[in-house]
Formats: sequence, C-alpha cells, structure tokens
Amino acid sequence: MARVPQSCVGLGRRLSQPITVAMSGALAVSAVVVRDPHVTGSWGACPFFSSTGLYCPACGGLRAVNDLAHGRLAAAVHSNTLVVGMVTYAVLLWGIWTVYRIRGAQLRFNRWLSPAVMAGFVVVAVVFAVLRNLPAVNWPAP
Repeated sequence: MARVPQSCVGLGRRLSQPITVAMSGALAVSAVVVRDPHVTGSWGACPFFSSTGLYCPACGGLRAVNDLAHGRLAAAVHSNTLVVGMVTYAVLLWGIWTVYRIRGAQLRFNRWLSPAVMAGFVVVAVVFAVLRNLPAVNWPAP
C-alpha cells in the first residue's frame, strides 16, 4: 500500500499527534498544579535522596514545573535549573514539530534526539548532580 504524503492529509489529522502530546503534557502539569509539590510529602519523598542524602538531577523538578505553571521563572530555576532547561527544550521541539506538521512536512527527530544529543543530556545531568551536591557550590541545590 502506498504511503500518502503528509501534505495531502487534512490539517486536523496532521496535528493529531502534536495535540495529543500537548494534552498529555497539560494533564501532567495540571496534576502538579493541583497537588502542590511545595507541600512537604504531597508527592512522597525522593527515593534517591532518602537513601543517600544526596540530590539527584531531578530533585526539585516537580517544584520547578509547578513554579513554571504559575509563571514564577526565578523560583523554577532555583528549584531545578536542569528541569527548566529540559522543559524549554521539549517545548521548543514540540513547537518545531507542530510547525512542520502544519506545513505538511515530517520532522526528523533523529537530528534533535540523536545519540550524541542524548549523551550530552546525560553528561549535563551528571555534572549538574555533582555540582548540586558540592558544599562550596550551593546554587543548584533545590
């Protein structure tokens, strides 16, 4: 069976995947807004912090998302700079993907989510985790 070019498919159908992803993200953010992570114990405790006493790269991430949802950028950066950067990257990638879909083109995700980019994310996360646990460097700690 021949594949129909994206430009021949209706706009609603072309946007169905980006809309589904946006709705899933909005649902996740809504959960973090409804159940405020700034309230101690509202989402439980970080298992990594509980067992080691060290901050993992994601510690403070729920608070950062909650702060972003309320428009408090400085508080979000203070909670978890890495999560703010990753959310920014994800929203940018979603926007580019949506524009491609509107134009009837296919975005090649292998460029944006290549093994090199993923390895870069891992290196940044490890460096971030090490920095936020050093006593002399206290800005990345949640």
